[in-house]
Amino acid sequence: MTFAVLVRKDLKRTYDMFAGNWGLKPQDEPTAAAAKLKIKMADEYDWLPEVQGARRGATEEGDGSGGAPGQEGGGAKAAIPSSTIGKMIDDLSSKRSEDSRPANTMDLALYQSGQLATLPASRPGEQGGLNQLAIRKQPTAPKPVWHPPWKLMRVISGHQGWVRCLAVDPRNEWFASGSNDRLLKIWDLATGTLKLSLTGHINNIRGLAISTRHPYLFSCGEDNQVKCWDLEQNKVIRSYHGHLSGVYCLAIHPSLDILSTGGRDAVVRVWDMRTKQSIHTLGGHTGTITSLISQNTEPQIISGSMDHHVRLWDLAAGKSSVVLTHHKKSVRAMAMHPGTEYTFASCAADNIKVWKCPEGRFERNIQGHNAIVNTCCVRDGDNGESGILVAGTDNGCLNFWDWKSGYKFQTRQSQVQPGSLESENGIFASVFDQSYSRLITGECDKTIKIWKEDDEATPETHPITWKPNRPY
Repeated sequence: MTFAVLVRKDLKRTYDMFAGNWGLKPQDEPTAAAAKLKIKMADEYDWLPEVQGARRGATEEGDGSGGAPGQEGGGAKAAIPSSTIGKMIDDLSSKRSEDSRPANTMDLALYQSGQLATLPASRPGEQGGLNQLAIRKQPTAPKPVWHPPWKLMRVISGHQGWVRCLAVDPRNEWFASGSNDRLLKIWDLATGTLKLSLTGHINNIRGLAISTRHPYLFSCGEDNQVKCWDLEQNKVIRSYHGHLSGVYCLAIHPSLDILSTGGRDAVVRVWDMRTKQSIHTLGGHTGTITSLISQNTEPQIISGSMDHHVRLWDLAAGKSSVVLTHHKKSVRAMAMHPGTEYTFASCAADNIKVWKCPEGRFERNIQGHNAIVNTCCVRDGDNGESGILVAGTDNGCLNFWDWKSGYKFQTRQSQVQPGSLESENGIFASVFDQSYSRLITGECDKTIKIWKEDDEATPETHPITWKPNRPY
């Protein structure tokens, strides 16, 4: 007899002994089942007025029999027969089914068509009144507002590498740019002329931020360094050490001397701007952190990462309060709404999503880019009208959307400058000036482009071709 036959016989014997009744529910012991049913009835239905009234009657009968306290029929709690509770349950069920019927055939038709969320609990004229009918309205997309198209105003050359980051002076007099050529350049915003070049980084510069309360310019790069530049002396006065890999983004708190940085080591580091001490090391992301937002109100820090997640951080507790996992692709850019709407947008290759602070509630999707989004910025509308969202992509497209409706009213294809390859048409950085009348973009062809609205455009020359889509 072979080993396989022995194993097969042993398995069959084991199955016959232990698995023959597998899946069959064991029978309850009668006394235990009766006690369980009694306890469940008392727990479920003891609060009903009918049960309480029947118990009071049984207790009075027990008191009249002359039983001693503590004995059956005496001062003990009287039991209600199962038949009494069963009859009460049947009466309640029939009453509820009678009350749950629609008052008329119109209610039933509305309910079946989906326009009525719930059926009325009582009929007209009955005690309890008539519940209001909840008519379910279909959501409709808001009609877009007309915006003038944007046109190219100026092309600025001077960098010898890809322009990766931009920042505008709070007084709207100049702007700074950082590039893969490891140089920081200061440009005059009105004329586009070069004012100053700053050296100090030994690798690609990936992030810039200008303080609104101090004459400081902050920069970070792939050399793991975060530097603070004094704009009155035009030199580095502080360096913040702690990141273990390249630093890709930074953000300055509007009212506190706090600097937030994030990068390839997947942590957000919060620094004291003056003492260079690390306040928090916020861990939780599992991919490169590519974008940061810092603001006065909660959440004070928002981060987007290549792990497809957006995290809202509680700065006081030093941990994430909300994790947004809706994106299916890397989140490479985020922008806060500059008005009073208290929302922000996160950009990925799948969708641009709009979120409501402070709880991080999802609002809507904005679609139409079909490419990797590297940068985005938002402009508020005038007199309460809808603003615009601008996003730059890897394929050189500059997309413009109406903020509230999500209608894409313009797409500009960036033209590669002479001397660059045709594939070098990606847009890496974008920022509005302080007046929101000019848009500055940093691009892969080593140039900086300034855009403005076309003053000659009218709703007749550039009409809105919009059709309401399905509700979102």
